Amino acid sequence: MGDLQTVPGTTAIAFSEYDPRNAKARSGELATVEGGVIRAIRGEKGDELALPENQTHYGYMSQGSMTVVCAESTIVVPKGFYFSFPGEARIRLGGYCQGIIVSRPGYQGFLTMGKLEYEGRLRYINGCTDSLLVAPIKLGDPCLNLLYFPENTDQTMHTHPSDRIGMVLSGGGQCISEDERGTIVTPLTAGMLFCIHTGGHHKFRTFHGHMRVLAYHPDSDFGPTDEDHPMINRTMVGGISAAKLPEIHTA
Repeated sequence: MGDLQTVPGTTAIAFSEYDPRNAKARSGELATVEGGVIRAIRGEKGDELALPENQTHYGYMSQGSMTVVCAESTIVVPKGFYFSFPGEARIRLGGYCQGIIVSRPGYQGFLTMGKLEYEGRLRYINGCTDSLLVAPIKLGDPCLNLLYFPENTDQTMHTHPSDRIGMVLSGGGQCISEDERGTIVTPLTAGMLFCIHTGGHHKFRTFHGHMRVLAYHPDSDFGPTDEDHPMINRTMVGGISAAKLPEIHTA
């Protein structure tokens, strides 16, 4: 298991929000943080975005649909679907569109797409649940998650050891953060894009309704390694897992 310690201390700014209307037209870029490049999908039918090579792009379509041309493939991503795709890509929007893309420089992920479920499948903290939508390919790689907050949630104050980049998908609530400015209460509403910066003390609250958040993590302490993955673990040689026989491992 990897390092589970969070980052202590108070950061200069714990929480930032981003207005999709400020995105650069041709790239959708809003901001660059430690965790990656935050991009907004926002526009009308026929608008295009160009995404660079040598990056993997993670995201979600909250309104409309888009056509993605990448890696000699053409993919239609409809409303309600999450995705990841590696490398240079050209995006054409269909109808009025909204969504988020987070680009991770210097990383080559898999091409992945799926329909978002309503709640998470994994227990999290304080009644919240989580689903790991795009899992790390190897230990330490980025991942994409769905967080579900039921009504009347009041999370325990906490931090994360790296940036958390997100979009509020539905419902709403508050983020309570503490940094050099003091205690900040930020309203959370559907469509909002944000970053919780490394080590930022914060918690989420809901009141009379739920809230759902897409959360991108630039790293992980979970995932397969060359010595520990389902294929090698469940390959048996004389009743012994091949994981325990390093002399036959691929060099």
